Amino acid sequence: MPASSSSGSPIQHIVLIVQENRTFNNFFATFPGATGTTIGEENVNGITQTINLTETPLANTKNLRHSYPGFLKAYDGGKMDGFNLVGSPGTGRPEKSAPYEYVNPSDIAPYWSLAETYSLANAMFTTQGSESFPAHQDLIRGGTAISSTQSLIDNLPYTNQAWGCDSPPGSKTAIITTSLQLRPHAGPFPCTVNFPSKGVNYVTLRDLFDGASPAISWKYYTPAIGSAGGIWSAFDVIDPVRHGPEWKANVISPQTTILTDISNGNLPQMSWVIPDSADSDHPGAGSDTGPSWVASLVNAIGESQYWNSTAIVIVWDDWGGFYDPVTPLCTSGSQCRDNQGGPGFRVPMLVVSPYSRLGQGSNGGYISNVVYSFGSIIRFVEDTFGLGRLGTTDETTNSLGPEYGSHGGDMFDFNQSPRQFQAIGSKYSRSHFLHQKPSGRPVDTE
Repeated sequence: MPASSSSGSPIQHIVLIVQENRTFNNFFATFPGATGTTIGEENVNGITQTINLTETPLANTKNLRHSYPGFLKAYDGGKMDGFNLVGSPGTGRPEKSAPYEYVNPSDIAPYWSLAETYSLANAMFTTQGSESFPAHQDLIRGGTAISSTQSLIDNLPYTNQAWGCDSPPGSKTAIITTSLQLRPHAGPFPCTVNFPSKGVNYVTLRDLFDGASPAISWKYYTPAIGSAGGIWSAFDVIDPVRHGPEWKANVISPQTTILTDISNGNLPQMSWVIPDSADSDHPGAGSDTGPSWVASLVNAIGESQYWNSTAIVIVWDDWGGFYDPVTPLCTSGSQCRDNQGGPGFRVPMLVVSPYSRLGQGSNGGYISNVVYSFGSIIRFVEDTFGLGRLGTTDETTNSLGPEYGSHGGDMFDFNQSPRQFQAIGSKYSRSHFLHQKPSGRPVDTE
């Protein structure tokens, strides 16, 4: 067993790989042992009816609406039958059968291989029922509250592919109030120095890392896109990072740098990995390289000195507009909405580690039914490195790991002998991504 972290965990490195815009059912509708379906429900003239889901290629061409209003429409008070009524991004007309599909398993074979071998979360819900902008904030802090009554929710259209502190003067975010009312253009300029204080500090894991003794090393690997290289770096919203030395030292482009950092022995204790648009699984990208990109990262770690001390968490940032049959749950198991506008719909989450819990899957894969949210990832990071709490959803959700205090999870078993790495096959090689020309497109525009 490798040396343990300050918490006693054998994990010394966490790599969080963030993919784009898929519900759990869209990827794992037919995965053995998971809660999936190929028959959905739609609201037709106020009556719930069934509809067959269509099997589609990963590289489809449809980009569906996945805003907070769209989430509420699809959610339909918990009936989960309003996906057909969500207005499309282009025309605003109901999307009808478009959300009712699932991806051909052969197109995402690396994801299925990972689920068959390691740990798959059957009940991971996004922190907010919304888009990528708040989701990426949730993945660095567990929520987007800017006061005791307001949270950031859906972002506004971008200008010149810039957002956050690089947004044009006069830009405003949208907010959601504690009464769950969406207020477009009512938020602050999207840079934390201008957020109203009202007793709430917009702190992130970066603050806990930098404040630790000794400090926890971290990097945010992301494509360099946009007029200021900011779009889809969550830390472009964090003024002390964007306008301080960490913007160059810790926010790293291109994202493929993580592959050379692994091979050169420079992997930090905490890594976020944001893909190029072409490798993101985003609907409309017209590409099938996402599963191979993830497999290349997993294989690079698995075949390196870091395997026995690393936890790889793979998650999809939002629902992307696709159907899912499971009503969002709180960690208590009761249906609820909170003042963040969540929990949102289910998304896939895979945990790959020598300490991923052994299950009954064909290669030892384990399916967890514990309720998780993005705050669960934040809590697991805090627990692993012996940090305090940020005071967001990290305080109320279940950790991914065994119980360090309360709210313990089951994605890991730190008492088992470290599992030997099993390489994941893929269509495209690591070399493909190291030599791939950047697409120059934002990972998402919502």
